[in-house]
Formats: sequence, C-alpha cells, structure tokens
Amino acid sequence: MFLPHLMARVEKGEKLAALTCYDASFARVLADNGIDLLLVGDSLGMTIQGHVTTLPVTLEHMVYHTEAVARGVGGRAFIMADLPFGSYQAGPTAAFSAAARLLAAGANMVKLEGGAVMLDTVRFLHERGVPVCGHLGLLPQSVNVTGYRAQARDVAAAERLMHDAEALAQAGASMLVLESIPAVLADETTQRLAIPTIGIGAGPHCNGQVLVLQDMLGLTDKPPRFAKDFMEGAWNVAAAVRAYVAAVKAGEFPGPEHGL
Repeated sequence: MFLPHLMARVEKGEKLAALTCYDASFARVLADNGIDLLLVGDSLGMTIQGHVTTLPVTLEHMVYHTEAVARGVGGRAFIMADLPFGSYQAGPTAAFSAAARLLAAGANMVKLEGGAVMLDTVRFLHERGVPVCGHLGLLPQSVNVTGYRAQARDVAAAERLMHDAEALAQAGASMLVLESIPAVLADETTQRLAIPTIGIGAGPHCNGQVLVLQDMLGLTDKPPRFAKDFMEGAWNVAAAVRAYVAAVKAGEFPGPEHGL
C-alpha cells in the first residue's frame, strides 16, 4: 500500500488503526484483520530485545525487522519504520542514507522524533521522495532528558508543540504521531493541520490511533495508562486485532479512562 491509498481513507473521514509490528507472522495476522498501518517501531528494543529504552536499537536491527514485516504484509497494509537513535540526528545526509535503507527493506514511510531541530532534515527527505512522519510529545529517544512522562502540560510547552507541528507539516511531513499529551491539545493540533495525526496516549480526536502490539495483547507487565488489553474476551489474536480495529474506527478507543 502506498501513501495516497492511506491518505484516501483519511480524506473519507475514516480513522486509521495502527499497531507496532516486528515480524512476518504478526504482520500477516495484522494485515489480514484490518490494520491500516504497521509501525516497525524502535520499541522493539524493549518488547523484543529486553532493553529498558529504545536507545540500543541500531539501523541494522530496523532493516532486519522491516524486511520481515514487509514479507508478511505482502503489500496489504502500509508500513512505517522508525529511524533509530543516532541514524539521523547528525543531519539530513545521514538521515537520507538511513531512510533509503529502510525504504529498500520495504517501508513506505520513515518516522523521526523532534520538532524545530528536525525541520531541515524533514525538508531534505521530502524533497528527495522520502515520505516522513514526525513525532512530538513524549519522545522515547530523549528519555534520558525527559523520562517517561506526559508532555506539553503547561501553556508554554503546548504552544511550542503546536508551533513544531505546524512547522513539520510545512517542511513536508506527511503524518504526525502525538504521544502522551493532553487530549485537548491533540484535538487542537489535529484541527489545525492538513496532515493526519496518529495518537498514542493523546485522546480520541486524532485521525488514527497506534498502540504497541504487546500492550494491546496484554503481554506487558506494567502497561501504560493509555493502553487496553484487547485479548480480554477474545478467543485468539486475530479476534483481538479485529476488536481493536473496530473500536478505533468507531471512535470507542481510546476512552476517557485512557487519557492523561
């Protein structure tokens, strides 16, 4: 699936259902059961490799897992891959080199974290045919600075996030992930932007929702507040995925209990 096909769904007012994915088997199940967007996230550092942060994940790891997911999807869903820590912060040229490898591995889009500091990089990638998703709010690659806590909770921080979101869109970002921010801010950001927003811990008003697959399947010891175990009451993984998709599409997930 290419970017125009995904955008057509958003233009029709359809909510996008996304999950992280790291291998061919789950990719097949997710694609078969209605997931629009598979995020090959650097969260694999925690869910697959057992680290406490995403920082140890390398570009080689991301290429390997993107290739596996692409083989499982077989073109039936959109694939976004994270640019891992250290692969793009040095500047646009480094970012393009890393992005090219992920696109060659089967990704349809790359995602990077950060606001104003990433504008030149986003613009450089966009002008060279690389679809880019921005990521604002809680930035897992900056955990040593911020910790794992909600972001943009005061007026000044909210204004900075809004400014960064608009600047990223103007620089050529085609999509934006908003993580762990107040729902009212995510709503206002979504209303202002002409590009889709994907929320995770950002309330129900984004154009789509994403969860870490292991959180959605109830496999995480201490899941974040914004997650929900869709395996509860489901008789297999496919049924849990369908329940998640249905809840996102209907606007039933996330609910008030999943907010900040």
